[in-house]
Amino acid sequence: MKLNPKSAADLSAQIAQSIRDAIVSGTLIVDERLPSEAEMAEQFQVSRPTVREALKRLAAQSLIRTQRGATGGAFVNRLSFEEAYAQQITTSTLLLSMNAVSFDTACEARYALERACAPLAAIRRTADHLATMRAEIFRQGQPGLSDEAFCASDVTFHRALVDAAGNPVLSYQLAGAVEAMQPLMNMITFTARDRAVITALHSRIAEALQDGNGMGAADGLTELEAETLALSRTVFSARSERS
Repeated sequence: MKLNPKSAADLSAQIAQSIRDAIVSGTLIVDERLPSEAEMAEQFQVSRPTVREALKRLAAQSLIRTQRGATGGAFVNRLSFEEAYAQQITTSTLLLSMNAVSFDTACEARYALERACAPLAAIRRTADHLATMRAEIFRQGQPGLSDEAFCASDVTFHRALVDAAGNPVLSYQLAGAVEAMQPLMNMITFTARDRAVITALHSRIAEALQDGNGMGAADGLTELEAETLALSRTVFSARSERS
């Protein structure tokens, strides 16, 4: 690949993009060793520090791994959905915390995706998924439970629902929604919510999944979305009045 010195992207970014494209296209396959830094510096006609920076970019995206020693070097990584969760969660958290996405938009996206899981979860849920949801519902009903613990239980409940769909692509897409968006939503709404209302809706969703009723579970999620939006508007209105 010939680098474009007039490009807005710096040279290391262009090199990283070139290698990334080769991985995505299958030109570079899993576990294949990349050329050495010296070889790539000659290939791209750049300095070795520039190549090193490109490799750091790829490693940060989990696209490559490095090994030391005589048989070491940079290798194409074997990605899994589970390993990619952390990056998805971090990105979603940043988008929300920097106000790049509004509360309503995040809420709409999260529940739309979660409702897509409901019909599959009603068919594929296991006894373990249901047991996890039931355990969290019981936990949420304990009077001494802290707000932080309630929020964590809320996340665990919805994570079980998503995983019950048995689709790793959906689980990956919802990693950011459930484990990043949801905690931030909880931070905003916890002062106004009625735990009994949330727990009752969780119970309704779990019962629907146990009965194989995907539509019933989706309806419960729709009500939970409406409750979440109503709570956020109450909180934002109170903040506006105070300021």
